[in-house]
Amino acid sequence: MLRILSALCSVVGLVVLSLVVLTTSAVRMSAQVYPYRDGTPGVTGYRSEVMAEVMIQESEFVRLAEAIPAERYTWRPSPDVRTIAEVFLHASAANYNLYKLVGTPTPAGVDTKTLEQSTTDKAKVIATLKASYAHAKGAIRAMPDADLEKTLPWNGGKITERGVLLYIVQHIGQHLGQQIAYARSIGVVPPWTLDPPRKN
Repeated sequence: MLRILSALCSVVGLVVLSLVVLTTSAVRMSAQVYPYRDGTPGVTGYRSEVMAEVMIQESEFVRLAEAIPAERYTWRPSPDVRTIAEVFLHASAANYNLYKLVGTPTPAGVDTKTLEQSTTDKAKVIATLKASYAHAKGAIRAMPDADLEKTLPWNGGKITERGVLLYIVQHIGQHLGQQIAYARSIGVVPPWTLDPPRKN
């Protein structure tokens, strides 16, 4: 009887410890953002709509990066495609690289050509992702509305800076979708799917 009680106490202790760890982890996780409800400080009009989508993408990328275990950052579904870490860093490089087209240069010290393979360390990948989104949001804030209709050469034709912003959002969105598929392939559920429904 004593052995059974002792075993039960051990199991209960492990369950309590697991709950504490899970609760502590949940506290550190990033929360969902609601830019259409809460606003996009510093921008209005079309840039505000772009900013809202960028903020949502950032939130989902960061939350997914936090949810994926560090040891799975080198996982890839086949040898000829990017790893989980490389997809996050590719999106980061795009945030630095593509906003040059609308007037915000890549910061000194950021090499977008080597960024994708620069690390597999989870904490560094998340820090890089967050910094790249700070850069992207800064670029959107810095862009004058008057520049939206400016044109530049694009794939043998022309595009407006408004169109460049649209391209950036959909390009990064493709990689978010890719990373969601990767996460589900290794048993990680995108955290925002467990959020309470949004109230309108």
